[in-house]
Amino acid sequence: MREVLEGSHAVSEAVRLAKVQVMSAYPITPQTHIVEALSEFCAEGKMDARFICVESEHSAMAAVIGAACGGVRTFTASSSQGLALMHELLHWASAGRLPIVMAEVNRALGPGWNIWMDQTDSLAQRDTGWIQLYCEDAQEVLDTTLQAYKLAESINLPVMVVLDAFFLSHTYEPVDIPAQEAVDRFLPPLNPRIRLDTSTPFALYSMAPPAVYMEMRHDIQKAMELVPEHFDRLEHEFENIFGRRYGALDTFFCEDAEIIMVMAGTAASTCRQVVSGLRAKGEKIGLIKLKMFRPFPKKLFRKLLGNTKKVAVVDRNFSFGASGIFAQEIRAAMYNHSSRPPVFGYIAGLGGRDLTPELLEEIYYMTKNTDEPEKESIWAGLKGGFEK
Repeated sequence: MREVLEGSHAVSEAVRLAKVQVMSAYPITPQTHIVEALSEFCAEGKMDARFICVESEHSAMAAVIGAACGGVRTFTASSSQGLALMHELLHWASAGRLPIVMAEVNRALGPGWNIWMDQTDSLAQRDTGWIQLYCEDAQEVLDTTLQAYKLAESINLPVMVVLDAFFLSHTYEPVDIPAQEAVDRFLPPLNPRIRLDTSTPFALYSMAPPAVYMEMRHDIQKAMELVPEHFDRLEHEFENIFGRRYGALDTFFCEDAEIIMVMAGTAASTCRQVVSGLRAKGEKIGLIKLKMFRPFPKKLFRKLLGNTKKVAVVDRNFSFGASGIFAQEIRAAMYNHSSRPPVFGYIAGLGGRDLTPELLEEIYYMTKNTDEPEKESIWAGLKGGFEK
């Protein structure tokens, strides 16, 4: 069934189709529409689920952690300061090996107070042990949410489905809503590996002394290393049922590209338009859309970037005192590779500022006409133009 849906409601429909049993969230713009719709589904009997109202995002994550320990399928959502408030419990979810799925709507962190698009909130949580998947459009949001449950439950790690504030969360577009029967074939009921049960009692989250703590963290990393293989397999299964797949990295005109641009989220759609226009002028440009950020797809980047001359990474985020985070990760991934093209890092579109086709084209030509990066990060689209 094809409907015109708001990006936020694409998440809500996926959660309904996944037959989630317990949800908890605290409203924060621009995430609110997701959980408003889910609370209505519960109230109207469209979902056989429990919606737990709480007083903060910290409590929302605590509630779904408790429910996941009980062996049920769970969901929550957050943004910006709300996600930051969850930080402590994100570690508890991953270290507890709980298959929680959360929708994270990228929003700038204050101050100054800003409710618009910025990836720094989710990327600030990159070391918490959560799988992170970034989405470009509403269809990908719905599909990735369904895939996230299959992935989380096969690996026993939580998954963050990330989408842009307003550009995606509050924009309407046609979305194919799959039939419940098809979703049930792809995503069977949860068969939890970890479940508190009074008939077979055991303890969770007890003291972990030096003799065991390091092995526990090693196990999380080993699970993360399995994610690419599991993700590829479930995408193949998803494609067989629904006819769509996305890939950890999505490429566009990369086969013979001399300069490849890299970005995530809705900006990739704009960049495709730019790449098509420049290709028509004879420019050898390509695009990589980054979908999977954690675990970082190092092997794929080495394969795709090994033969290109330059890489231009557009980050809608920044790690103060370092550089744009995507560019930083790509440099690290390529460091020990035999072929290391120079990585040009650009910071643009923070706080909801538009990433226009004109700006992306300027970034391309600046990269083309410069032999080596003069800085780790060049700020693009400032009021005065490019950073001097």
